[in-house]
Amino acid sequence: MQKIPLMQAKAGMVLGRDLFRENSTNGMPVCGKGTELTGALIERFVNMGVQTIYVEGHPVWADGERSINDMLSDLDYRFSKTVQNPLNVILHGIYKASLIKSVGGDIDRQAE
Repeated sequence: MQKIPLMQAKAGMVLGRDLFRENSTNGMPVCGKGTELTGALIERFVNMGVQTIYVEGHPVWADGERSINDMLSDLDYRFSKTVQNPLNVILHGIYKASLIKSVGGDIDRQAE
């Protein structure tokens, strides 16, 4: 899940959290988690004064932000001296899966 400025939202992205009016978690959500964004819905959020939203995955990459491939390479390097230990191999797999999930499973993203 990633918090992004509303101006970077695009149709097809999916809300990662319920959206409440004026960032208040009291009352009914304006839009529910899991809702796919459309152009009209984004415009409605703009008119409501929404500044940021949470979306699923990691669809927006900032300049200088490390790619998933770089992060996975670092992880492999850190575990490279312990590959003979079966528990560390399991731990490496858990960290790798968690890292991939944290960016929405997009392991093909290349560094800019």
